[in-house]
Amino acid sequence: MIRGETGLPEAIDANESGRAVRRFDTMLVIEYLLAATIVGALAYSFWFMLTYGYFPQPFFYDIGDTWMDWFNPAYWSHMQGTYDTYRTIYPPLTYVILRYITNGACYQSANGVWSRDCDLLGIFSLHVVYVSCIILTAWTLYRIDRRTALPRSIALSMGLPMLWGLDRGNVILLAYIFVILAFGPLIRSARVRWIFVGLAINMKVYLVGVLMAQLLHRRWRWFEGALIATILVYLISYAIFGEGSPLQIYRNITDYADGLTINNPLDLWMASSLQPLIALTDSEVFPALLFIGSENVDLIRSIVPIIMISAQAIIMVSAVFCFMRPEVIPRTRMVAISIGIALLSTEVSAYTNILVFIFVFMEPARGFLRRYAILTAYLLCIPLDINIDVLPPLVKDSFWLQRPVIVEYYVQLGPFLRPFLSLSIPVSLAILTIAEVLSDLWRQGWADRWRMRRDAPLLPWVARPERQVGE
Repeated sequence: MIRGETGLPEAIDANESGRAVRRFDTMLVIEYLLAATIVGALAYSFWFMLTYGYFPQPFFYDIGDTWMDWFNPAYWSHMQGTYDTYRTIYPPLTYVILRYITNGACYQSANGVWSRDCDLLGIFSLHVVYVSCIILTAWTLYRIDRRTALPRSIALSMGLPMLWGLDRGNVILLAYIFVILAFGPLIRSARVRWIFVGLAINMKVYLVGVLMAQLLHRRWRWFEGALIATILVYLISYAIFGEGSPLQIYRNITDYADGLTINNPLDLWMASSLQPLIALTDSEVFPALLFIGSENVDLIRSIVPIIMISAQAIIMVSAVFCFMRPEVIPRTRMVAISIGIALLSTEVSAYTNILVFIFVFMEPARGFLRRYAILTAYLLCIPLDINIDVLPPLVKDSFWLQRPVIVEYYVQLGPFLRPFLSLSIPVSLAILTIAEVLSDLWRQGWADRWRMRRDAPLLPWVARPERQVGE
């Protein structure tokens, strides 16, 4: 891959005479254009903030709540009652880390906004974490493919999901760092990778599925090592923090899952799953019937669960196929799929998409399904939305201007479309996995893999591996 005189990416082919022939790499051009769109949209968002005092939709609608997903837990990292009073769903590791990267003196007599304004160390540490995410993203994607590293790094680092995580100050950024180091190409030592797997799971419990992905590739020792590391990280952080027993965490998670209620269309702002849409139609406060009609409400209640169950079923089938031919499927893909099924099955907000997108961007842009997943990830990274209706303006306190401003709200297309697109990414990768395994079975690809000769064939018509020349 080179750059032509126009500056656009070009590829080099050889014709029958052996002479080099230039051709445009259309997919790479599209990726650069989408990355440029993301940069332009971000520039517009900053211009909007400097002009009106708040970031526009689709950024968080409570413009005075900036970074509070960082400082609310930070308060409880210095106090007692994290699991009984605050009823957090995070394991103790989150609070152990926050205790040492925030200023405890700012939380002794107050919490909330006052603590945020006081805790300069916490603000600094949050942005160090974000910069670390940028560096590790660029480094990882550069190691994977230098040609696509720049646009994909821009999409992830400057795109909506990661900026949403920064705007909220969510510890998803820490989990993202641990996931990259655990499954990316930057660390060779398996034992060190196990530690980072343990750290990631102890930041976000739903990442436990990445352990199951290792079993699909029959990496028994890797699974055992990562599981032991996860348990050790939990025990050490539990001993340091002094709270967060397995029973407390389980109780809080089940209460959180059972207590999902959506009474405001604004709560659909950045959903990661279709569950908030269903919850809004069941709301006893928001009159969904008056706004969208009984037929549409019934349609949502009947169709959306079918879509979710179908997506889960496709992913589970792909797991079975991967287990039959693990050598055909990239390990990182099954990690992405294992995270994807967790995200579409529970509501954890769309900043979690970064945990899937990093692995999507490790895929080469070959074939329809890969390209679909990659381009959809780009689209979901664009920090803009399409207005479809107007809501009444409100007066809110601006964090950035430190004074009241008039905030204009809109009903937008993204909150309704974004969960479907997010769901479609792991599903497309799952379908690709099934197709690749079927293709390998049809070609009797296993017969050429002498190293797999001691594995069970799992299917009766599969040709046994034969020693190849040079093996």
